[in-house]
Amino acid sequence: MFIGHFAVGFASKKLAPRTNLAVLLAAPLLLDILWPFFVLFGWEQVRIDPGNTAFTPFDFVNYPWSHSLLMSMLWASLFAAIYFCLTRYRLGAIVVWCGVVSHWILDWVSHRPDMPLYPGGLRVGLGLWNSIPGTLAVELLMFGGGLVLYVMATRPRDRVGRYAFIAYVVLLLLAYFSDRLGGPPPSSINGDVIVPALIAEAVLLPWAWWFDRHRQLRDG
Repeated sequence: MFIGHFAVGFASKKLAPRTNLAVLLAAPLLLDILWPFFVLFGWEQVRIDPGNTAFTPFDFVNYPWSHSLLMSMLWASLFAAIYFCLTRYRLGAIVVWCGVVSHWILDWVSHRPDMPLYPGGLRVGLGLWNSIPGTLAVELLMFGGGLVLYVMATRPRDRVGRYAFIAYVVLLLLAYFSDRLGGPPPSSINGDVIVPALIAEAVLLPWAWWFDRHRQLRDG
């Protein structure tokens, strides 16, 4: 999953309107925010294996600390607890917790059986990535639905709230199609995957915080 995780974040604004979109996006993206650091530190492993699935050339060899079901619930609890301590917004904390755990659920649907239930435990996965049309249909429908819910919950206060949001959506779609359907697989995990992922995190979350601050909740 890629924009499927973003879909969850956008849709969450309807459930927790007082929570900034950057936080709502960070929740379903949290496991992928942690994962690049864990790979760099040598705690988890991924390798390039063209044909591993139809949709991605990556073989996720070992990632129990970022992507097991048990750890996702622990990360969710930590993130939600920190958020609640800072905001005292109980509903937002619940939505944040669910958002983090949603990452494991969506990856379980997408991945082949490489999603651990707990470190060292059984690995599961339904293998949606074995079908490119199926993956595109599911993610794009999710993304469209998430955007509809976000627009139902908010409206722009000014040009930033309108056009920075539109540009963000366009960039996500361009990145999705160019990364998944264009060019040969990357040749370097760190240079072609990990570093760009870290850069994307550093750009996309502040950008979401920025344009969401320039949007306001719709009445009712």
